[in-house]
Amino acid sequence: MSKDTGFNLLSFSGKMKILHMSWIAFFITFFVWFNHAPMLAAIAKSLGLEPGQVKTLLILNVALTIPARILIGMITDKFGPRITYAALLFISSIPCFMFALADSFTQAAIARFLLGFIGAGFVIGIRMVSEWFPANELGTAEGIYGGWGNFGSAAAAMVLPSLALMFGGDDGWRYAIGITGAMSLVFSALWYKNVSDTPKGSTYFKPKKSGGLEVTSKGDFVFLLLMKLPMYAALALLTWKLSPEGVKMISSGTALGIYLALVGIFIYDCYGAYKVNHEIFVKPVPEMHRYKFKQVAVLNILYFATFGSELAVVSMLPLFFSETFGLDPVKAGLVASAYAFMNLMSRPGGGWISDRFGRKKTLLILTAGLAAGYALMAMTNASWPLWVAVVVAMACSFFVQAGEGAVFAVVPLIKRRLTGQIAGMTGAYGNVGAVVYLTVLSFVSYEIFFGVIALTAVVGFVTLLFMEEPQGHMAEVREDGSVELISVS
Repeated sequence: MSKDTGFNLLSFSGKMKILHMSWIAFFITFFVWFNHAPMLAAIAKSLGLEPGQVKTLLILNVALTIPARILIGMITDKFGPRITYAALLFISSIPCFMFALADSFTQAAIARFLLGFIGAGFVIGIRMVSEWFPANELGTAEGIYGGWGNFGSAAAAMVLPSLALMFGGDDGWRYAIGITGAMSLVFSALWYKNVSDTPKGSTYFKPKKSGGLEVTSKGDFVFLLLMKLPMYAALALLTWKLSPEGVKMISSGTALGIYLALVGIFIYDCYGAYKVNHEIFVKPVPEMHRYKFKQVAVLNILYFATFGSELAVVSMLPLFFSETFGLDPVKAGLVASAYAFMNLMSRPGGGWISDRFGRKKTLLILTAGLAAGYALMAMTNASWPLWVAVVVAMACSFFVQAGEGAVFAVVPLIKRRLTGQIAGMTGAYGNVGAVVYLTVLSFVSYEIFFGVIALTAVVGFVTLLFMEEPQGHMAEVREDGSVELISVS
């Protein structure tokens, strides 16, 4: 095992091999998830779509990711990352091929809705990486995984339009999207053959019960139910957006049906949480096995502000630059892509800083920078030199993505056997943030939009004061009943 002790990015063995396989898997999920975005004009022309239908495809693409991240988190904890990622990549290639072959809006819409599931792949790698790296390298490793994988969406924007042109004709986009499905299919086999859930001799800790997140006190149980509400509210908001009050894709009767279904699922979800946790109402959990759910809640709110704002801003930034500074679409796209490029260094940077200088201190500094960055973006106007506006956007982007890296430097240090589910909930909150911010944007000016994000970052900063720095060890019980102490500092 001695060769496995260093952190050498050029190595492709041991834990480093797992890291490289993980970020490539995540990269492919984002490459597939956003494969339609750079070719929307060609797709709209080919299928004869109206502007409202194009917007609907964009909304449908992210709708399923909120519940999918929760579900995939549970599946990962129960069955392990190896089989879960392989299955997700394999199954997701089917709606990808469906989209490539679609010849009507309805077919394209169904395929896009199902493809939201691949956006949950992120959660699987968080658990995988946490199994292979010690606490002092975990932030850096998770940051590389998140940052390099996330770049898949930017890579899709750079590569796929040229690929479609290479094939040429009205169906060029279909071949380009079909190739992304084939990549997903091939890598699912490569992943399955080349990784294992833990290093040799290590235990893969699974939740004691499946069907909901375990908590360790009565107060935390109430807190858990409260934290579920915003996720259902975001899905209700998406439904409203698709209803006659929004883009008129579904009838008011269908919308009402979805609202009632969401209420039913929420009640069932709460019952599932009670079934998993009912024992805490009978006898208290021993101190050694407790964890504080407030740690999870704080990270959820911070990811709402960081990843939520990133998803929202990436989709509106080209338009913002072209309208504010009168740039043509190509230049505006290039300027805006600087925001996505920052991911390659910023997210690993946030994780690295967190490893070196402490989890809480890093998050406090980055969240303050985030609030200041968006406050400056709210002040950006046509009287500013363009280069200043670009520098502000890139600086803001650094704090956003470094903040994401720092959040996921803490997630795996809360409770090992629940890491997938905690990552799933925190990840879902990022999508909730995107839904909320994009809905706000449809009603207000760019200035107010950026101001609202800055305000939520301030709320995140205040909640962060309640988080505790991970210290000492977390305890997990092996199958033979013995206790393993896992270092978290």
